Amino acid sequence: KLPPGPVGFLVVGSLFELGSMPNESLARLSEMHGPLMALQLGFITTVVVSSAEMAEQVLHKHDQAFAGRTVRDVVTVFDYHHHSLVFSQNGTRWRELRRICNMELFMPKRLDILAGVRQEKVQALLRHVHKACAAGHSVDIGLCAFGTTLNLVANTIFSKDVVDLESESAGGFKNLLWEILDLNAKPNLSDFFPALRWADPQCLRRRNTTLIKRLYDAFDQVIDKRMESDAAAKGGEKKKHGDLLEVLVELTREPSSGFTRENIRPLLT
Repeated sequence: KLPPGPVGFLVVGSLFELGSMPNESLARLSEMHGPLMALQLGFITTVVVSSAEMAEQVLHKHDQAFAGRTVRDVVTVFDYHHHSLVFSQNGTRWRELRRICNMELFMPKRLDILAGVRQEKVQALLRHVHKACAAGHSVDIGLCAFGTTLNLVANTIFSKDVVDLESESAGGFKNLLWEILDLNAKPNLSDFFPALRWADPQCLRRRNTTLIKRLYDAFDQVIDKRMESDAAAKGGEKKKHGDLLEVLVELTREPSSGFTRENIRPLLT
């Protein structure tokens, strides 16, 4: 039995009620139908939670029942939804990926080790803003903060900056990620009408395939350099990077882990 909700139109359901500001539309509808509301969006039935009490029920008390993830058409490229921590379904594989990330990214000890990196990147941002202000140039704080965040994440994952705040022409990686984020946020007809997936009417999956291929090529270069560096060390002591990529590369060398190079790229994304 579904919770109450608006009566939608045939085929499209309540899609048109979302408008250009879905968050405001959903807040308005929840005042009419309650904190737990069912919407028919095309052929997809969606349950909307809009109160702290209901959110606690869904995310805490009944989290296992709601742990599944809807597979959006745009993330099926390169089987990304099977290997990504964000989009893969709750199960043994997902729990293993979560364990790796918890151990190597989110443990308090690990965060303490990276405190110096965080301080360094924030200082670089402040220097960039100060330099621009002294020269009388405008600064897009949003883009600068985005670039700083990317560098923080990149240093945690593979000990390397990917954005140069001082260079306007060195934003290839930043622009690529921005395109991917923007494309993945777009509403997709194929998600609301699964019968249209074969046609990809908005070409979102095809465009995402091109973008993810470029991103994977960039990751391949980083992975190749790391593996070549390890191979060059031969019997000598390998350089310890202390990042996530080091852990993932080591996992690929353990047959019992079932972890391959093809699993690295989606996890880095």
